[in-house]
Amino acid sequence: MIQPEVETLYEAVGGKETIYRLVKAFYPRVYCDPDLSPLFPEGIDEIMQKQYLFLTQFTGGPALYSEQHGSPQMRYRHMAFQVTPRRAAAWLRCMREAMDEIGLTGKTRDILYDRLSQVARIMVNSSDDREK
Repeated sequence: MIQPEVETLYEAVGGKETIYRLVKAFYPRVYCDPDLSPLFPEGIDEIMQKQYLFLTQFTGGPALYSEQHGSPQMRYRHMAFQVTPRRAAAWLRCMREAMDEIGLTGKTRDILYDRLSQVARIMVNSSDDREK
């Protein structure tokens, strides 16, 4: 029996073009956010590229992040930074606004946002009251 091909989230959102547009809309917001910008003192160009690679892989597209940087292990990679509940919420707000900007809507958006919300919760490694 032939299995029908299952569309990945990557394909459902529109592939590399949409992921690129999302990252491009997302990071200027992050860089301007008072809670998030201190995490990026060197600018956002390199991190934008890494986010593009990660989101491509995260949504079921090519394993670009792993090919260039090894296993994502995002929580481990972010342990050097204070990721607080407030920062996780700000990150999600920036992502929601970026999705709005590029016109990502419907069930696909909901699925992607839900998955990113799970990542944001997992990334928290410090309480808000310990933030420097």
